[in-house]
Amino acid sequence: MSTAGPDAVTFSDLSRNPRAVAERAARLGRVRITHRDAPDFYLTAADREERRDENLATASRLFLALLKHDPGARDLLRAMPEVFPWVRHLSTDEVRAFTVELVNALSDAAELDLGTSMHEVIIGWRATARIKADPEQLEEATRPTTGDFGPVDVAP
Repeated sequence: MSTAGPDAVTFSDLSRNPRAVAERAARLGRVRITHRDAPDFYLTAADREERRDENLATASRLFLALLKHDPGARDLLRAMPEVFPWVRHLSTDEVRAFTVELVNALSDAAELDLGTSMHEVIIGWRATARIKADPEQLEEATRPTTGDFGPVDVAP
């Protein structure tokens, strides 16, 4: 069986010898399936994934409770620069907004199985911090605009 790493096998390996790949996934907890023409994916035991989902839901509920019972969410706000060093370029209100948006996205990931929204929140706020960190980009981004910029294509 060829591998791309100690916890990875090729899609061809999975096709040729599914039993060996399944046994490897059971032994390691999960195996990455690499595919030349498509995104990689993981083969994992259902109970492991269920525990992971349960852990995410618990963390999400904990953070939501903290936000609900501590209007300033001081502990979460204090942790943000340690987890996301780039928030130093955001204002206090922006860090608070990012924190609330992130916790809500975490809740969506846990309760609605919407894992992409959390990633999008982080990417969006990181882009904002990147622009604010560069004086030239910030000046350009905050410069007033005029006129029509043409039609906008909306992705399906």
